[in-house]
Amino acid sequence: MREIPLPTLALSDVLAPSSCWRSLHPGLPNPSDRPQTTLPILGRAQYNVSWARDSQEILEAQRLRYRVFAEELGARLSVPTGTPAGHDVDVFDPFCEHLLVRASSSDGQLQEAVIGTYRVLTPDAARRAGGLYCDTEFDLTRLRSLRKTMAELGRSCVHSSWRNGGAMMALWGGLGDFAVRNDLDTMLGCASVSMKDGGHTAASLWQKLRRQHLAPAQWQVFPRLPLPVDELNSDLPVETPALIKGYLRCGAKVLGPPAWDPDFNTADFPMMIRLSDLSSRYRRHFLDR
Repeated sequence: MREIPLPTLALSDVLAPSSCWRSLHPGLPNPSDRPQTTLPILGRAQYNVSWARDSQEILEAQRLRYRVFAEELGARLSVPTGTPAGHDVDVFDPFCEHLLVRASSSDGQLQEAVIGTYRVLTPDAARRAGGLYCDTEFDLTRLRSLRKTMAELGRSCVHSSWRNGGAMMALWGGLGDFAVRNDLDTMLGCASVSMKDGGHTAASLWQKLRRQHLAPAQWQVFPRLPLPVDELNSDLPVETPALIKGYLRCGAKVLGPPAWDPDFNTADFPMMIRLSDLSSRYRRHFLDR
């Protein structure tokens, strides 16, 4: 796997979230009224990071998520009634802030389409939502003391034409800025691994990660629908996926064995990073700016 490079080009200022979605009605404007944008691959690109400010921008993120999760990875998405075709939507979306990245060429021409996204569920929003998405997959009892300053990251994806590391690093810069400005010290989320091979790769990855990157017992969580790792081949010489590798370089820990998500057909690894554990290399780029 290619290493994720440190950003060499300045990131734009990250706009403060507007929490606009929360005041919207469930019915959304028909996205088919907006033209689809072709994504050429740019030789030298800069990245523009912002927070979704209206329903149309959230729809852009949800369209990208659908392309990656459903069309590319084959996920069987269960969406709320009334969801426009070709969008990944769930019950947590209305409570989340949606981080977007667009690209511009070296001459400053902005790429219209969203090429990468994360969603963030803050502690206050999680209380309004009745919990975290991770609560549906794991027993998070041992993290109870962290919840007041813990945000959940989810639904991260980057368009296939832009997976050279730069877009993801731009997103992480936006997340770091958001955490600092909102006094958040912990980020929680799931990193998904495909189970197209029946789960053997995921089981082998778990055995690899638990030896060096398992969190202390006080922070460990337990899957509600565990991947049956003891029944799978767990001795494969697997390569750590790029996204998980990037998290680990930042100082993240794996919180326990993976859960099985049958809808996405993935093994979901619970991961957490505390800003106090952020390696100095990444602290300099994400926090000390």
